[in-house]
Amino acid sequence: MSSILTNSSAINALATLKDVNRGLNQTQDRVSTGLKVASGKDNAAYFAVSETMKGDSGMFKAINEGMTATKNSVATARLGAETVADIAQQIVERVAFAQTDGVDRADVQLEIDALVKNMGTAIEQATFNGDNLVDGNSMDGTADSNPDNSVIVTNGVTRSGGTFATTTFKFEGVNLDAIKTAFEGIKVYSETSGTPDVIDMEQALQDAEAELAASIEAATSLGITENALDGQMQFIDSLTDTLDSGVSSMVDADMEEEAARLQAYQVQQQLATQSLSIANQAPQNILSLFR
Repeated sequence: MSSILTNSSAINALATLKDVNRGLNQTQDRVSTGLKVASGKDNAAYFAVSETMKGDSGMFKAINEGMTATKNSVATARLGAETVADIAQQIVERVAFAQTDGVDRADVQLEIDALVKNMGTAIEQATFNGDNLVDGNSMDGTADSNPDNSVIVTNGVTRSGGTFATTTFKFEGVNLDAIKTAFEGIKVYSETSGTPDVIDMEQALQDAEAELAASIEAATSLGITENALDGQMQFIDSLTDTLDSGVSSMVDADMEEEAARLQAYQVQQQLATQSLSIANQAPQNILSLFR
C-alpha cells in the first residue's frame, strides 16, 4: 500500500541517517579531542574513576616536588656532617699526636682550635633554602619548638576503605653543634694549668674519639635518610606513570579505530542520504498513476 500522507520508507531512511550522523559526530569529537570519555555523559563510571585517578596523580606529583626540596636539605646536611666527620678525624689525630712527651702542645692546641672553628663554619653553611638539619634546631630555626629536631614529610596519599588520608615519613636531624661544643672542651694545653698530666691526655683522646664516632654516626644517619627519600621519590614517579597509564586506558580514544570508524560513517552517511532521496521520490511516482 502506498500513501501520499505517510512515507514509511522516508521515515525509516531519515531515522537511519540521524543515527549515522549521531555516530559520525561522536567519532569526530573523539578524533578532535583524543578522548572516548570526555564527560560523565560518555561513560559515568569511567569518568568518575578517571577523574579521581587524575587527582591522585596530580597530588603525587606535587608531593614529589615537595620531597625534592626536603631531599636537597638532607643532602646538604649529609655533606656538612661528612665534612664535620673529616675534621673530627683530624682533631683526633692531633690529640693523639699530643700524647707524646716533648711535643709542643701549645701549637697542637692552636691547630685544634682552628679545626674546631672550621667545623663551626661547616655546620653554619650546611643550609639549603633556610633549612639546617645539623645545628640541633628545628627546620624553622627555633630550637624550643622542636627539641628533637625531627622532620615529618608527607610522602603520599591513600584511599584505603574509601577514606582519604596522607602518609608521612619521619626522620631526625642531627646536632653537630653539640659535637663542636664538645670538641671545644677538649684541651691538650692550657695557659693556666700548663701541660695536662698523662691521665688528662688519655681522657682527651677518649673524648675526641667518642665525638668522632658521634659525627660518623650523624653522617651515616643522614645518608640513610637521603637514600630512603630518594627511593620513595622513585616509587612515586613510577606510581604516577602507572596512574596516568590507567587513566589513558579508560578515557583515551584508540585513534586507529576511530579513523576507521570515521571513514565507515562517512560512507554510511552518503548511502543513507541517497536512500532518503530515493524514498522521497515515491510520492512523485504515485502522481504518474493519475496522468
